[in-house]
Amino acid sequence: MTEKILILDFGSQYTQLIARVVREANVYCEIVPYHHTIEFDDTLKGIILSGSPFSVNDPNAPVVDIAGMIARKPVLGICYGAQLTAKNFGGRVEKSNKREYGRALLRKELDDALLQGISEESQVWMSHGDSILELPQGFEILATTDSIPVAAFRKNGSDTNPLYGLQFHPEVYHSTEGKKIISNFLVKTCGCTQDWTPAHFISDTVEALKKQIGDKKVIMALSGGVDSTVAATLIHRAIGDNLYGIFVDNGVLRKNEFQQVLDIYAQLGLNVKGVDAREKFYGELAGKSDPEEKRKTIGRLFIEVFQDEAQHVDGVEMLGQGTIYPDVIESVSVHGPSVTIKSHHNVGGLPDTMKMGLVEPLRFLFKDEVRRVGLELGIPYDLLYRHPFPGPGLAIRILGEVTEEKVQLLQEADHIYTKGLKEHQLYDKVWQAGAILLPVKSVGVMGDERTYEYTIALRAVTSVDGMTADWAHLPYQFLAQMSNDIINNVRGINRVVYDISSKPPATIEWE
Repeated sequence: MTEKILILDFGSQYTQLIARVVREANVYCEIVPYHHTIEFDDTLKGIILSGSPFSVNDPNAPVVDIAGMIARKPVLGICYGAQLTAKNFGGRVEKSNKREYGRALLRKELDDALLQGISEESQVWMSHGDSILELPQGFEILATTDSIPVAAFRKNGSDTNPLYGLQFHPEVYHSTEGKKIISNFLVKTCGCTQDWTPAHFISDTVEALKKQIGDKKVIMALSGGVDSTVAATLIHRAIGDNLYGIFVDNGVLRKNEFQQVLDIYAQLGLNVKGVDAREKFYGELAGKSDPEEKRKTIGRLFIEVFQDEAQHVDGVEMLGQGTIYPDVIESVSVHGPSVTIKSHHNVGGLPDTMKMGLVEPLRFLFKDEVRRVGLELGIPYDLLYRHPFPGPGLAIRILGEVTEEKVQLLQEADHIYTKGLKEHQLYDKVWQAGAILLPVKSVGVMGDERTYEYTIALRAVTSVDGMTADWAHLPYQFLAQMSNDIINNVRGINRVVYDISSKPPATIEWE
């Protein structure tokens, strides 16, 4: 059985970061709302209490039974979790004179397993409005900062499991030895074996899929993207050709992408049917220029094509999906017991009328973990580390009406741009890049002739998660070469511009 750490979420913006640090230490963990009923079985090694936007002194502040927890398992409280711990056991927590935010120097006061290997002075990151002014009886200070008398503490005594509190955020980048502190809790306090690796995940997941699916047939819509490809490969390892994949060419994929992706699927041994539905999509997109109308048309047609193909497979009882952990976390309410999975991670938003059991082998993995599992499965690096690509494809990178002619223009320009980024070792330095075809024609001169042709905008951004993004400062010489190559090789384009807008206020995509 896989050992795990449970992270109780009180609504902090950093909760996912805690999980990522635990996973990086090769320890499996799950994030659950603080009101979640805890199963204290042998697989549970410890509990981490997250931060929160609440004050522990708010009348509606979330509370949990920490004494009941440490009777069974070790507990680490971070920020709000530490303040709640102090208050629960009779300490004094009050609003700080000023909000403590930013870097501070942590100074060790006592030797303890939690701070083993940490420098005598270590930079940490503060973000809280309350402070612990007095620790409860039976607790002692492990570390302080200039402005925080109680920066780290522990409960004394051997009558319960260990209980620790940290007033700072060890999970964030600016806490330079924070990962070591969390690792100490996992290994030295909780006794975790750190054996949760991609290979371990694959073997466990394949066995679990065999039990879940049995001899049933699974159908799955594939997009050529990271999540659906890794999920399909795992399911295939479990049930072989009882997985039926469907990959639809909607006419707005990248140049040669349909055949390239089918070739990769064939190399991986996946049972996938490619469906050329380009003419159907072009026909329905004709005359539509509103971005939302284009999106809805593509989504609706995808469902129609998928359902039509699914009818040709007899006896399908289950639907495979590439749902990943951030989708699941975001859909679980911290403030109530509701659990509603978002629909947008279904390819095209598959309808409720498809009454099937769900198979979601990646639902507890973060994106970077999905990629590491993909590498372990032998999926090509180029597919796993491709830039994000919108569900409606090039349709929302063609401003205005989508036609086959415009798609071909954009495919050629985008192919030249992407190839150039890779050749100049720039592709992996940007989060996302692509070309946009503008509904603007301008005058140009080629040889002795005047031209009146389209404009291409090049877009490249740097980002961590896509929520915010800055325009990538690509070298002028590279941009000049891209402009030259596109104009010389794509008949119908005579002008290239570069987008230097950041998100916000702009978005990464133009539509």
